[in-house]
Amino acid sequence: MTLYIARESSKLWRRICTETFIEIHLLAEKWKLLLAGLIFQYIHGLAARGVHYLHRPGPTLQDVGFMLLPELGQDKAYISETVFSFVFFSFVMWTFHPFIFQSKRIYTVLIWRRVLAFLVASQTLRIITFYSTQLPGPNYHCREGSKLARLPHPKSVVEVLLINFPRGVIYGCGDLIFSSHMIFTLVFVLTYQKYGSRRCIKQLAWLIAVIQSFLIVASRKHYTVDVVVAWYTVNLVVFFVDKKLPELPDRTNGPSSQLIPLSTKDKDSRTKEEHLKLMNGNSGDTPDWRQRTQVNGKILEDINTVHADKEMNGT
Repeated sequence: MTLYIARESSKLWRRICTETFIEIHLLAEKWKLLLAGLIFQYIHGLAARGVHYLHRPGPTLQDVGFMLLPELGQDKAYISETVFSFVFFSFVMWTFHPFIFQSKRIYTVLIWRRVLAFLVASQTLRIITFYSTQLPGPNYHCREGSKLARLPHPKSVVEVLLINFPRGVIYGCGDLIFSSHMIFTLVFVLTYQKYGSRRCIKQLAWLIAVIQSFLIVASRKHYTVDVVVAWYTVNLVVFFVDKKLPELPDRTNGPSSQLIPLSTKDKDSRTKEEHLKLMNGNSGDTPDWRQRTQVNGKILEDINTVHADKEMNGT
């Protein structure tokens, strides 16, 4: 038993080391795009914090979802956040599964490059939308009489830049159309729908996305329009942005080492090598040095074949 555990641990460690080596090479090529996507997450949070200064509480707008779904209330508001946290951390763990499991269909660096591209495009549209018109927040801390409904004018630029994380994000007001929670949820679900391997998990993910939509409305974090707009906007964004991005390499076609992007030096040397082969008239195949003999206008590759031909002709 101890020997089996030691052997499996050794295999797992080699697998992790190999995958880390591959991902580091990919990260060296794509780090600028990944860093830009992460920086934009801060910009998005900064924009949401800024619109809170413009928020003015008022009467809650008439909403069909509010009529159909009873309010969860302040004591049950955690349910929506719990479901979202489950979706978020489950997706993050799935993107890192190639480091442990043998069934590798994705590269962690490349999958997050796509995810961040989808998020940045969707969040850019969201920032433009909620700055265009500020609606009175329906959440309990955004209503008239709440101390959090209005933010006092900032005393310094640093106060704005720090965005009071995470309290400033959780208790934000004014950044309504469209739902940020649904952006993350739908981007994660759509990504797994394309690159995931288990059908039952895909079906469960879509079910959770629908449940998350109802919980957001029931907890009064957003109006129903915020959720509805997120559903068709994010799907359209992912559809069009996905066409512009290069497709992920299929890891099932060959060894992982063959899919590591070549450096400029490697590409140049490979190009020169192929050029020399073409100049020399070689296709790169192993040359055939067997003796060839021509009989009756035909090239024969073996002398024995000549003898066989003579015997058949009676000579």
